[in-house]
Amino acid sequence: MKCPFCGAPDSQVIDSRVSDAGDSIRRRRRCATCQKRFTTYETADIRMPQVVKQNGRREEFSGEKVRESFMRALHKRPVSMELVEGAIDRIRQHLLALGDREVPSLRVGEMVMEELRRMDKVAYVRFASVYRSFQDPDDFREVIRDL
Repeated sequence: MKCPFCGAPDSQVIDSRVSDAGDSIRRRRRCATCQKRFTTYETADIRMPQVVKQNGRREEFSGEKVRESFMRALHKRPVSMELVEGAIDRIRQHLLALGDREVPSLRVGEMVMEELRRMDKVAYVRFASVYRSFQDPDDFREVIRDL
């Protein structure tokens, strides 16, 4: 680690401590040249995968877009925001666990549908009707029969 005071390339770790949350490490260092002390923090650099749209365009994963999808499907339904936030967190964790740099938007949509299926059947049917572009009542009957 380069010294922020004199720019020397060598420093020595004097003390290391894990944060209370357990998600970072605080290190006290001493410059080998000027002997001044400074603190550094080490955290994991975790990035969500890029979402690949059906037209091939790529964009950053947006928890806000997923939240909006949930809210549209759950409009006037008796589901708490805690359940919605929990579902969004599970989707995020699942995407991170995949370890892929890119994920098709269809996969994200399927995850949303699965969460809605567990949460509220009416919202699930609403989302599925738009997501799968239902054309006639038979499409609705098929999804309801699967429930």
